[in-house]
Amino acid sequence: MENKLRMCVPCHFGLESVLAYEIKKIGGENLTTTDGKISFEGGFDVLAKANLWIATGERVLIELGSFRAESFEQLFDGVMNLPLENFIGREDAFPVKGHALNSKLHSIPDCQKIIKKACVKRLEKAYGISYFEETAAKHQIQFAIHKDIATIYLDTSGVGLHKRGYRRNSNDAPIKETLAAGIVDLARVRADSVVVDPMCGSGTFLIESAYKALKVAPGLRRNFAAEQWSQIPETAWRNARAEAMDAIDRQE
Repeated sequence: MENKLRMCVPCHFGLESVLAYEIKKIGGENLTTTDGKISFEGGFDVLAKANLWIATGERVLIELGSFRAESFEQLFDGVMNLPLENFIGREDAFPVKGHALNSKLHSIPDCQKIIKKACVKRLEKAYGISYFEETAAKHQIQFAIHKDIATIYLDTSGVGLHKRGYRRNSNDAPIKETLAAGIVDLARVRADSVVVDPMCGSGTFLIESAYKALKVAPGLRRNFAAEQWSQIPETAWRNARAEAMDAIDRQE
């Protein structure tokens, strides 16, 4: 498998500009921005860095492919043509979830069944087996069907990126960490900034501001689904984490 991936990071509407800056900073290339998401290219090193460093995005997805799907037959054939075996091993789990909007295919359960069936058929052909135990690492397949165009993704993050790992408990209705980080970015918080939050609540703005000022990678305290994938070299994660540790401004 070539060490060149097309990835996608969804975000809150209005944060596309700050997310694009984050993606470029970690080495993402050929960015395509649409409402609420940014697609880009990069290798395994960029994938690992994206999970660790992106503060304003919701998760890091590998974009397997897009195709027109106005019928279940087209949906099945489109998924069958995707190189699933490059990412999903013979023992890996590959559940399916997704959504459809303004499309002829609007039944989510039916779309899930068709996509799962197509994945099984493709992997049967690739591995020469007819039964998948799905006992190894979870490879979450996501689909999005919009105006009859289906896009199939693999979720590398697992739990959403807003789960930083620094909070066990929170007050009622706390602001989402990714949204708070976007506001902090738009406010241009730097190492010498003074941040005051008189309506502190759970402290999300203050924590995200401190992370930003001290150059702490927001994902450094947590793990990601793709760290368990045998298809991605461990060195990509190890190097990304070591680099993130070295980048911290310890103010000594």
